[in-house]
This record gives sequence, structure tokens and C-alpha cells, in this order.
Amino acid sequence: MARKGFHRSRYSRYTGGPDPLAPPVDLREALRAIGDDVMEGVSPERAMREFLRRGGPSNRGLDRLAEEANRRRRELLRSRNLDGTFDEIRELLDSAVLNERKQLARDLDDDARFAEMQIGSLPASTAQAVRELADYDWRSPQARADYEKISDLLGREALDQRFAGMKQALEGASDEDRQQITDMLGDLNDLLAKHNAGQDTQADFDEFMDKHGEFFPEDPENIDELIDALARRSAAAQQFFNSLTPEQQAELAELSQQAFGSPELMSALGQMDDALRQARPDLDWGGSQEFSGDNPMGMGEGAAALRDIGELEQLAEQLSQGYAGAQMEDIDLDALARQLGDEAAADARTLSELEKALRDQGFFRRDQDGSLKLSPKAMRRLGQAILRDVAAQLSSRGGDRRTDLAGRLGEPTGATREWAFGDTEPWDVTRTVTNAVVRTAADGDDPADGVRIDVRDVEVTETEARTQAAVVLLVDTSFSMVMEGRWTPMKRTALALNQLISTRFRSDELHLIEFGRHARSTTVDELTGLEPRMEQGTNLHHALMLAHRHLRRFPNAQPVLLIVTDGEPTAHLEPDGEAFFWYPPHPQTIGLTVRELDLLSRMGTQITFFRLGEDPGLANFVDRIARRIGGRVVAPDIDGLGAAVVGDYLRARRAR
Repeated sequence: MARKGFHRSRYSRYTGGPDPLAPPVDLREALRAIGDDVMEGVSPERAMREFLRRGGPSNRGLDRLAEEANRRRRELLRSRNLDGTFDEIRELLDSAVLNERKQLARDLDDDARFAEMQIGSLPASTAQAVRELADYDWRSPQARADYEKISDLLGREALDQRFAGMKQALEGASDEDRQQITDMLGDLNDLLAKHNAGQDTQADFDEFMDKHGEFFPEDPENIDELIDALARRSAAAQQFFNSLTPEQQAELAELSQQAFGSPELMSALGQMDDALRQARPDLDWGGSQEFSGDNPMGMGEGAAALRDIGELEQLAEQLSQGYAGAQMEDIDLDALARQLGDEAAADARTLSELEKALRDQGFFRRDQDGSLKLSPKAMRRLGQAILRDVAAQLSSRGGDRRTDLAGRLGEPTGATREWAFGDTEPWDVTRTVTNAVVRTAADGDDPADGVRIDVRDVEVTETEARTQAAVVLLVDTSFSMVMEGRWTPMKRTALALNQLISTRFRSDELHLIEFGRHARSTTVDELTGLEPRMEQGTNLHHALMLAHRHLRRFPNAQPVLLIVTDGEPTAHLEPDGEAFFWYPPHPQTIGLTVRELDLLSRMGTQITFFRLGEDPGLANFVDRIARRIGGRVVAPDIDGLGAAVVGDYLRARRAR
């Protein structure tokens, strides 16, 4: 016996499109991919387009969706042909003639012999044979039924090309059903004529739909939606006709006059096609396709396949985004869902939402020259992502290093003191709670009733005074950095260090200098978007001069110099400001470079070289100079460059 109120529920995966409970789009993946491209020297605008084309791990990109649309189109063309209706008519005609001959063979009168001659002399053309038999007095009931099916089939196929589901709906239709079709076409042509003359109203449309709405499962809400649906089908019907061979076109034109046993239907459809062509001249009315498959299609199926092919071609163009003024909003998501499924539409919608969010949330800005740049907000997000990667490399626990805590304060001295306004040192929890308990007891209160911590109870841990550092990061931007794949890791390193210092150690000062044939001070924004320079020369001398000049502005700060390079010094700055380049390194270049390093060392600068690659000349130079000035040499692999630089900065900071 079933229990009252018992209710059983079944749950399954949601398949109605994008998950309505899904979280908002995650911009981190997109921003990181775009940032990597920008650091490679790609413009932000192009980087955005490339990301949309590639997509991400969680969704397909536009290229993949366009490829699937093109593959679907090719499958339709390869698997189908347009012989279906002709084959069906020929089978019905052959069946009618065979049954009639059987009947005539049984009849012995002279009229039967004359009819046999008439049947035996039918032309080879199916269309001509059907026309000659239009007035034939059939003796066999089965033959008559087969022949009448031809005109019925032609009528249903002609309507099915232009109205969804007509072929099945009108199978075995009565004269009353056909009259309803005739009345609908007459009213439709009147409505289209009024529309093209600019005289129609919404009331005219509503009256038409109230009367004939059953023929339009699309349920259009106005005349424009009705015309859009009909015009696409009508254009596909014309493309079907254009895709036939000349012989098939002539045969179909002749056969169509027999539709429903009267040429009136084709006349009304022709009038409708003309009105729709006038209303929507932008559609492809002259197109055609070449089918080569083995599966024959009827006229309605062929027109539907051509509509699908046309829609797939439009989708492929929309997804390519290769035309002038292309926008993600151009992609017809409903058509994409029809042709490739709901998941494809969801992927395209996600890409569109990502692009819109990136633009609307201020991740891009327009420069004075009108070019698109990554905004400071985007640079911060990108720096955060890169710093997380670096922290994961530094941590021995698989990436759970808390860089927001590491190195924030000086080393604890072991002593505590009362908290004073403005203190940022951490509380000594044990001393604070103890003070609160003692004070509560001294006040005569029972600690069992609870202890309240007063500001007078708080004690903080004393730490050693922090020392401000003036940090200069020198990055090699010579030709070899590009050729050896070190360009982007170098930029990621600069972003990670900038993010760490600007958010965690704000008392320190970071200055960036890039050097190739010449050197110049730069910002993290400029360095990120810096395009590769195809120039030779590693002018470390000029970079050290700029670093020396900058560090002298901070006499009370600890000078720190971090040098990232993959080549020995091959250029120096002449007194006239021109760069002198020579390879192998000229003795004067080496001498001037060493002199600048000596000056920086005498200032007390902590100097670390990050040697990239296996250049023996560079290895010999940095090893000798490190011994000379008491510096350090680190030789990281390219993937570990960021962790090496950030780790060295943190090590030096702890030492201070």
C-alpha cells in the first residue's frame, strides 16, 4: 500500500543550454592567456582575438566551432543527393503503368488494345509521361491511385519546401484540406503585397495569424518574423532548383504543374516567392550547392538541407570574425544551437561574456594614439597570477606558500611590549589573554563568567626594525633573448617582482631598466607591451650607469641590484651618447662595465647576476666579477627564472 504524500523525484544533467546556476565567467584564465600574448609582443586587441579563437581548457574557441560548422556542411553535401523526389515519382509512375498493363491484359475489348498502345508509347521523360497520362482513363483502381499519388506528392513537396512539416501533415489530405491551403496562400499573398507597399498593420498580421496560425509552428509575433522564416525557406527552395542539373530543372518545372492536379498551387507559390524576394533581397536567391552523396532527398528535405547548409555557412563566417566590424554579438546563438547543439552555443556565449566582461570591467584602456592597452587593473591581475605561480615554485609544499605573510615584518626579538596607537606588529596572544585574566581577577570579577579583553591588555611582539631597500631590476632585451625563448619569462619575472614589492613590501622601491644596444628606464606596463627588437648588443654599461644614477636618489635605503642577462657585455656608451658595439667584447667595453660595477659595490649594493643559457663567455665574466665585488651568481633554468629572482629578493630582505 502506497504511503500518502509520497513523492519520487528523478534528477539528471541539465541539457537546456548553459547552466543557469553556473558561476560567473572566470576572467583569470582569459587574462592570463591574453597577458602571455602581450608579453610575446602581440597587441592587446590581437591577443584578445587570438584568445577568442583558441578558447580555453573549459570551452571551445571560435576556430574549433567554425571547424565543426564546416565539417557539418561537408557531411551534408557528401552524404546526400537531390534525386529523392524524382526517384519517388518514377517509382509511382512505374507502379501505375505496371498495374494498368496487368488490367489491360485481362480486358479483351478493342479499347483495351488501343490503351495498351498508348501506354506502350509513353515518352522516356518522367515529366512528359506524367503529363500525357493526365487525361488517361485508368481501368485499374490501383494504377489510378498510384498516379494520383504523384500529383499529391508534388503538391506536398512544393509546400514542404516553404512550410515546415507540410509533407507529412498533408499526406492523404482531403479536398477541404487543400482548399484551406489555397485560402491561406491567397491571404498570405495579400498580406505580403500590403507589406511591400508599406500599407500593412499589426492588426492585419494578427488577423492573418488568427485565421491561419496552424500553418506556422514558428509562432512569429509580427510580420517581419513571419517574412524572415518564409523568405529563408523560399530562398532555399530556389537554391534547390538552382542545384539541379538543367535536365532535372526542366523536368521539375513540368512536373510541378501537376501539383495537386492543378497549376494554381504553383502559381500562388510563385507569387509568394516573388513577394518574399522583394521583401528580403539580401538573402542568397541565386546560390546553389553540389551534392555528391548516396542518400536521395525529396524537395522538402533538399530545401531543408540547403537551409542548414546556408545557416552553417553564415555561422562559419560569423565565427571567423574575419570581416570588417565583426563583433561577438554577430554570432546567432539560436542557429548555433540548432546546427551544433546547446553545448556549442554555450561555449560561444561564454566567449562573448568573457570579452564583454574584460572590456566593461576596465581591463583595457585606449592610449593617446587610439591603440588598445592593458589597463593598470589588468596589470595587477596579471601580476597576481604570475606571483602565484612563482610562489608555487618557491614553496616546498606544492604551492601553498602564503606570500601575503612571508617577510612582511622584521625578525621577532623575543620581547613584547604594550600596544601603542599606530603599531602594526602582531599581538602576543598568550601575554594578551594572561593580562586580561589577571585584570579581571583584580577587578573582583569571576573569570568563570567570561573574560573581556581591554585595549590595556594588548601586548605586541617586538621585531627588528625593517630596512628600506631601493631595488633595481636590469633585464636584457637584446636579440638573443627573443631568439632563445627568454623574452616572455623575463617579462613574467619583472611582473612577479613588481607585484610582490608593490603589494607586500611597499617600503621598498622597485625600478626597472631594460638594455639592448642602449638602455633606458621603463615601467612594468611599458615592459609588458615591449615588442622584440631585432638589434644586437648587450649594453650592460649603460644600464649600470642608469642604475647608479637612480640608487643615488635613495641614500638611506639599502641598494639592491638584480641583473637578468643571457650575454656578456658587447656594447658600451660613448661620451657623445652613441652606443659602441663589438663582438667578441672589446676590452674597453669590459673595462667600462667593470668600473660601473665597482662604483655600485662601493655604495654597498647587493648585486646578483641571473645568468641565462650556457654562454661560456658570460659564465666567465659573471663568475669573475662576482668574486671581485662580492656578488652572487644564479643560473636558473628558464622556467625557474621568476622563482629565482623573487627568492633572491626575499633572501636578501630577510638578511637585512
